[in-house]
Amino acid sequence: MSTVTRQEIAKMIDHSLLHPTMDDRALKEGIELARKYHVASVCIKPYAVKMAAELLRGSDVMVGTVIGFPHGNSAVEVKVFETEKAIGDGAVEIDMVVNTGKVLSEDWDYVSREIAAVVSVTKKHGAALKVIFENDFLPQDKYKIRLCELCSEHRVEFVKTSTGYGFVKQPDGSYNYSGATPHDLALMRKHSAPGVQVKAAGGVRTLADTLRVRELGVTRIGATATESIINAVEGEASGTAPEGY
Repeated sequence: MSTVTRQEIAKMIDHSLLHPTMDDRALKEGIELARKYHVASVCIKPYAVKMAAELLRGSDVMVGTVIGFPHGNSAVEVKVFETEKAIGDGAVEIDMVVNTGKVLSEDWDYVSREIAAVVSVTKKHGAALKVIFENDFLPQDKYKIRLCELCSEHRVEFVKTSTGYGFVKQPDGSYNYSGATPHDLALMRKHSAPGVQVKAAGGVRTLADTLRVRELGVTRIGATATESIINAVEGEASGTAPEGY
């Protein structure tokens, strides 16, 4: 089906363990699945970082978590505190949601200060920072382009499309999201410095999806259907992610 290896695909995956209804048992099962398949990292709810770090000690799976999640509305000082706490608990990757309201206000000084404040913490501790744009909330490319420029200026490690929870009202009145679209991924790769990687999150659910975004320059994905994606490399049968995860 593909010339890529299971290891190559596994090391693209941040196994997402963020759904609000996931209890401790579900989190532990998710951590063990991540260990089994040797993925890049688990991206786990902040209160469970310490547990994940303990369970993954000695493995090749990193621990990541989210900051200002999912809407990015926390004060800068709170995001800094969250980052310090997460790293102290064992996180080595930080996915921080940018302040969408400030982006839409084009208050770029504020946005720049926010990114700078958080990245100063991650670089001090040798952790990676991924800045989440929540592209579904940004109606024009100019916002995404400017965010890529700022992230490049501050030398963050990744720019990221979505939280997976950025629901917007659809024409039929329902709420849904587009997530990591090919257009946005190509745009983010084009306008980010070569040293800034691109993470696709939201809607990458199959091996075919993963290979498509890989061709666009994506090096990491946020996934819940991790097992089925990896097993599909060799055509193995597998289940699907639970609805809503």
